[in-house]
Amino acid sequence: MPTAAVEVKQATFTYPGLDAPALEDVSLTVVEGERLGILGPNGGGKSTLLKLVLGVLHCQSGTVSVFGLSPLQARQQGLIGYVAQRSEAEIGFPLSVRQVITLAASWRLPPWKSLPAAERDRVEGLIRLVGLGQLATRPIGALSGGQLQRALIARALACSPRLLVLDEPTVGIDAAGQAQFAELLASVHSKLGITVLIVSHDLRAVAAGCDRVACLSRRLHSHTSPQGLTPQVLAELFSHDIAGLAALPAASSLAGMHIHAHAAGEPCPEHDHAHDHGHAHQPAAVSLNISAPRPPRTSGDAP
Repeated sequence: MPTAAVEVKQATFTYPGLDAPALEDVSLTVVEGERLGILGPNGGGKSTLLKLVLGVLHCQSGTVSVFGLSPLQARQQGLIGYVAQRSEAEIGFPLSVRQVITLAASWRLPPWKSLPAAERDRVEGLIRLVGLGQLATRPIGALSGGQLQRALIARALACSPRLLVLDEPTVGIDAAGQAQFAELLASVHSKLGITVLIVSHDLRAVAAGCDRVACLSRRLHSHTSPQGLTPQVLAELFSHDIAGLAALPAASSLAGMHIHAHAAGEPCPEHDHAHDHGHAHQPAAVSLNISAPRPPRTSGDAP
């Protein structure tokens, strides 16, 4: 029977002062060695679930375990490698790429001891694995967005974790960089066999590099393979965001916008809605069609 890397059972969490829970009765399992993406709208509870897995927050009901331990114990033992969203503090240090990763690899050592030769070799291997061999001496703050993300992943891997957690890893990275990032994660997963947990609101980032996807918007809406992301699941998951567009004032240029999700290649079922769709083709064989509102008909218009 596969070992559970992360197990969440009926977890509920409500922030102080709020009536509605950020998470309600959420249960999911991340099998050791798999890549799970958590997809959902902004404000849907993704960051809250991430903090529960990291042991930063504690659910009011239900349980969360990481490799059979409490999240805090797992973190203290170096079982979790974490890459946060980009912050200015991370690029403000006057350190090179190699120094940043070496510092992370030294976390168990007292400050007066140097890193053993075997660990220094492992640091060099991580630098090559993330494709920064030619940039190892460059200051961390001089890297591009995609290069910095690679360096931060190597830093997270430097403590030899069994679980790699990525929070919105493709924010600020262009489409080409996102494709390269998906290839990088595939390479890291293949060579290290590490469990990967990705939290994102970006469908492309999740579907391209994950074995399964958990759709979260306060509750768990689906827990399936990327191919299981049907238009119905996506419509339910992002209904809050779409409802926000529908509620725009009549004077807004987006008011009355037509939004329809259907399988890629299928015609729009609303045949009377003659327009050119803006197709955003997604990896999960889903197309989101968005078009501007139709002008009001006059008596001379054809039906």
